[in-house]
Amino acid sequence: MDTLQNVLAVIVVLGLLITFHEFGHFWVARRCGVKVLRFSVGFGKPLWSRRDRHGTEFALAAIPLGGYVKMLDEREGPVAAEERDRAFNRKSVWARIAIVAAGPAANLLLALVAYWALFVYGTTTVAPVIGEVAPDTPAAQGGLSAGQEIVSIEGEATPSWGDINLRLIAAIGANGELQVATRDPDGGTTQTHALPVSQWLVRQDPPQPLASLGITPWRPAVPAVLGQVLEPGPAAAAGLVPGDRILSVEGQAIETWSDFVVDVRAHPEQALAVVLERDGTQHDITLTPEVRETDGGERIGYIGAAAERVNWPERYRRDIRYGPLAAIGQALDKTGEMTWLTLDSIRKMVVGWISPSNLSGPITIARIAGDSARSGVEAFVGFLAYLSISLGVLNLLPIPVLDGGHLVYYVIELVRGKPVSEAAQAMGLRIGVALVGCLMAMALYFDLMRL
Repeated sequence: MDTLQNVLAVIVVLGLLITFHEFGHFWVARRCGVKVLRFSVGFGKPLWSRRDRHGTEFALAAIPLGGYVKMLDEREGPVAAEERDRAFNRKSVWARIAIVAAGPAANLLLALVAYWALFVYGTTTVAPVIGEVAPDTPAAQGGLSAGQEIVSIEGEATPSWGDINLRLIAAIGANGELQVATRDPDGGTTQTHALPVSQWLVRQDPPQPLASLGITPWRPAVPAVLGQVLEPGPAAAAGLVPGDRILSVEGQAIETWSDFVVDVRAHPEQALAVVLERDGTQHDITLTPEVRETDGGERIGYIGAAAERVNWPERYRRDIRYGPLAAIGQALDKTGEMTWLTLDSIRKMVVGWISPSNLSGPITIARIAGDSARSGVEAFVGFLAYLSISLGVLNLLPIPVLDGGHLVYYVIELVRGKPVSEAAQAMGLRIGVALVGCLMAMALYFDLMRL
């Protein structure tokens, strides 16, 4: 069922992003007087198509991993004399720049609208309160302590742990000090702490910003009560059901869900004597965890169960909501921030500060799309906005075959006063196809490694 949901979620996400991207090209091309021959979402054989009164064919193709807008162009085939003024190659260089740039611009506009809707709708998050600070770590050296709420990093507000992670990821490669401001959860004076860092998170794979600082987020104690049991799985096979309270494992009392997880992880493929309480009655069962291997090669136990959901104390909850006008400014800031973060991450990957293993392909996108869809509308829309920004930014990279590569050609044409030669463009196309093919192969490889 999860696999089906992941597939459906990624089809919806990619379908929306591709449609908006290609519609940007299509809409501006029409406004510039270019005849559009085909607007296709997907590649391969069309599953559905129809023509409008302008002669444009709209198609839905079998492979939903891209799309294209085919325009009338003398370089791709003969054009009737009466239609030459509607050919793409006959338009001014400024018109061609506008048409090519419109696709990535449409993706950024979609992200802006998505963030605006989220800010108007409102989200509820938990305050980023520190639970523990490990000794001899940057957090400890900077004077952070348990119970403090982190309110900003490097002068940027951090109303949630997600914002904190973004700020810390943006600081990859930093040397010197990270400025972190805190306050008590119940209010009080804001304090500023200087956390010493050197080559911050460089080549850490995967980056673990909070753990590297020595910070463990505060969380309410989770009782050892099952909230979900996956089928098939060791927990279901042992007869565990949602609502069961774990009392002991191998005679050792269990107080919290963390205690239970520690015991399960430590005993892969070993039969465990478990005492549980169900409807006020104690039961003895035998539970044998399956073995799972972590990314680091460690063998751990797994039973296919999750804890009962625990409500956070009201004083730790934060509601983030803005009026329609105020949300425009917030959405612009968020879109700009995520665009810059994407560009900066690409730069840091090129110089070797971020491992290429962080590249994600269709498998990871499908998994995250499915997870975000199951997490609710807010998570799904937020993921859609982030992926739309990523698609827009990646298409603007100066690589032939991408929109950014075409824009480079047109800028050169503006400077030289004449187009780049067909031979040079053909060579650039082959190089671009090779580069993009290598990137896609690497992303797919790392996807498979994550599985």
